[in-house]
Amino acid sequence: MRILFTGPAAAGHLFPMVPTAQALRAVGHEVLFASGRPFEPLRSAGFPIVEIGDGRTLRELFEERLGGKVEYVSRDQTQEEIFDMAAGIFAHATRSGVDQLLEAAGEWGADLLVHDSFHVAPPLVAARLKIPSVVHNFGVTPGLPMIDRLASHATDLYAKHGLAGPGTATALNLGPLGGDPTGLSMRYIPYNGGGLVPAEFLRHADRPRIVVTLGTVLAEIDGVRAVVRLVEAAASVDADFLLAVGDADLTPLGTLPANVRALPWVPLNELLSRADALIHHGGSGTMLTALQAGLPQLLLPQGADHFANADALTATGAALRSASDAVDSALLDRLVGDTALREAAHRLRAANAELPTPAALVPTLESLAARS
Repeated sequence: MRILFTGPAAAGHLFPMVPTAQALRAVGHEVLFASGRPFEPLRSAGFPIVEIGDGRTLRELFEERLGGKVEYVSRDQTQEEIFDMAAGIFAHATRSGVDQLLEAAGEWGADLLVHDSFHVAPPLVAARLKIPSVVHNFGVTPGLPMIDRLASHATDLYAKHGLAGPGTATALNLGPLGGDPTGLSMRYIPYNGGGLVPAEFLRHADRPRIVVTLGTVLAEIDGVRAVVRLVEAAASVDADFLLAVGDADLTPLGTLPANVRALPWVPLNELLSRADALIHHGGSGTMLTALQAGLPQLLLPQGADHFANADALTATGAALRSASDAVDSALLDRLVGDTALREAAHRLRAANAELPTPAALVPTLESLAARS
């Protein structure tokens, strides 16, 4: 069987699909990814990649659509307004990949199309070629409504191919929170790419270890402004704070307190395996990686799907949320010492572990492909 995976060229959209692709390849199926530039986030996963799009990066296409600088922080909009805006941006950024994905799927002979919901091309291609498709969700946000949102910005493309709109797709939910109500459920297994893990992080620390991250996009676009107040407050907390913010400029943070340390890039799942809590922006992959590790979380929502994620996670009792400028030492002390938070986080980890693994869902995906 041949399975074609595709999504926007960003780690947050592609990485959640990697464990599913690995499970399918492990039993002998052929797997191919179709992606635009940049290829680096996906290349390290070890799968063949066929290029789609017009050669520009996702960032360049976003800038074209927005007429200049890309803004990530969206505190003055509702979550639905943010999703509507994102649908227009992603539809513009991914529409150039339709013809190439159509050619790749047809020429390669794809039996099943597995795709992210924020790409306008795969639902059209699946409908045009009558290939069964799976919408591979990446967190709380349901994928099926998002497909319709993007399609509303591409009615011309559907008309060009004689289609009224997207066909029927099967949704695949990751983890125990949210997703599409009618979708299949699968355990979240983190894939964060390869990387060097310092030996010290394989050992438990002498006092609480709190990881702070802003994901793969926010720190690049907005810097570290979201954690300026947090770093100031951390100085009076009896814990070590590890800043996992990649190559972001730390100048806005001033002189770091003695218990705050900046790290080189380390795969997040390995970093969290010996941590006691996580503070982050609310991105889906970050949130689910901490959920899988059973850690209490503090979310500082900034934009994208962060507010929906914060609502879902705090409702379980496993997380706190705050505006960036409202973080204080009392909140950080609670994150470290609140046993109810930690117990709720352990329950979420157990709920995730009860879901079928990617390997266990392979027969279901095989049966979907067999319907073509």
